[in-house]
Amino acid sequence: MQQLRDVLERIAECHLEMQALYRRLHNNCDSARTRLMLEYLQQHQKHIADTIESYIDDAPRRMMDTWYENLEMGGFKQACEAIVPVAGMTEEELMDLHLKLDNRVLGYLERLVEMAPTGEIESAMSDLLRVSKTQQQRLVHSAARMEDI
Repeated sequence: MQQLRDVLERIAECHLEMQALYRRLHNNCDSARTRLMLEYLQQHQKHIADTIESYIDDAPRRMMDTWYENLEMGGFKQACEAIVPVAGMTEEELMDLHLKLDNRVLGYLERLVEMAPTGEIESAMSDLLRVSKTQQQRLVHSAARMEDI
């Protein structure tokens, strides 16, 4: 059993864990272009984590106090820590890695929608999921534009 507040804080932590991973990869990367993308991804993950924290602070307390049960979110930090930096990582490999991790976090949000105990919470989590998917699409488009430079 976890409160919605705790679940969203855990999702924000996932983004910070991705930021730490990208920092670690940046320190071991040879390609200037990939390092530039890693810097961008670090900033992006920090921004998302901050946005989720603001959402938690601004949301109605009764909504954040709602309980969820049987919501599994374990192993994300270990998955990030298990990734071994490769000096020659390409932008394409980085984007594939990012999408794999980001889709895992989006899966957590999808489960929040599916398991929502009320229509109000389902609607709020659906909005959060929609915004997160839009951010992912924008990131992919921005990365594609970076490749054109």
